[in-house]
Amino acid sequence: MSVHLSEVTTLRLGGPCDDVVIADTQERLVSSVMAADADQVPVLLLSGGSNVVIADEGWPGRVVLVRSRGVRVRGDEVEVAAGESWSDFVAAMVGQGRCGVEALSGIPGAVGSTPIQNVGAYGQEVAETIAQVRVWDRAAHRELVLSADECGFGYRDSWFKRETGRFVVLNVTFRLPATGVSAPLRYAELAGKLGLPVGATAPVAVVANAVLALRRGKGMVLDAADHDTWSAGSFFTNPILASTAEVPAGAPAFPASDGRVKTSAAWLIEHAGFGKGYARAINAPVSLSTKHTLALTNRGTATTEDLLDLARTIRAGVQDRFAITLVPEPVLIGCAL
Repeated sequence: MSVHLSEVTTLRLGGPCDDVVIADTQERLVSSVMAADADQVPVLLLSGGSNVVIADEGWPGRVVLVRSRGVRVRGDEVEVAAGESWSDFVAAMVGQGRCGVEALSGIPGAVGSTPIQNVGAYGQEVAETIAQVRVWDRAAHRELVLSADECGFGYRDSWFKRETGRFVVLNVTFRLPATGVSAPLRYAELAGKLGLPVGATAPVAVVANAVLALRRGKGMVLDAADHDTWSAGSFFTNPILASTAEVPAGAPAFPASDGRVKTSAAWLIEHAGFGKGYARAINAPVSLSTKHTLALTNRGTATTEDLLDLARTIRAGVQDRFAITLVPEPVLIGCAL
């Protein structure tokens, strides 16, 4: 099957591929990858298409669209197939009063992608609730079941990400107790939205609704009619610096691992002169979102190269102003900054 990859990404960008397989079961997912590997055909796995930037030239090998389904509940543990919609899964867990993913409501994409990126928002990360991940190891030609510790999670990072292309996520098991009450609120913006102090808790549905409202206000909930949502989400990760001495005056600072400090990419972008809606020219095909400076958006007629040119401009501006190099969060396929 031939597909233009702009049809299966949230950015609506990406060129053609003439070998596209829809993997609607875990068995077909593995067999499609195995067959391509046997023929030495490069494989690109796509699920929700929400965290990728694909080159205008497209993909020269096989694209496997991950569409496997299935959710199995065993007490506090919930096993979920890789192709399940993440936002739908979170909504279902919130509806059951399960705690642990409520602050991750409204994030586009599929469940299988979440451990790769260690998806996080508003003070939660999936690493905190993942019990295990079942994968196909393309190097060893066998299935593996990895504990959370074995996944090597870090900030927007994991062993899967560091071993790019080696593992095919088949399903993810989360530990989500049905307490009805959220995890302690860690993110000041979310706590403020709820009128609560950081560290407080609230009903999971209340927290989820507040997160959805915040995300909609930033153009981070998909809406085909709103070009501010034609993005890959946050385009740059929040920089992690060696110490507070490296944080620019006035910039936010948050504790990170190993005594390091995390600061805000959005703050750096804005204070380097790139405000909401920034574009390199009037009626440009790409711009920063009018709602949030971390999202680079396709205004309807963009190419991938248009988007990358804007990203390069912003990265260079932040580097010149603050001597901090921004790192892209989406996976770049066949292209580079």
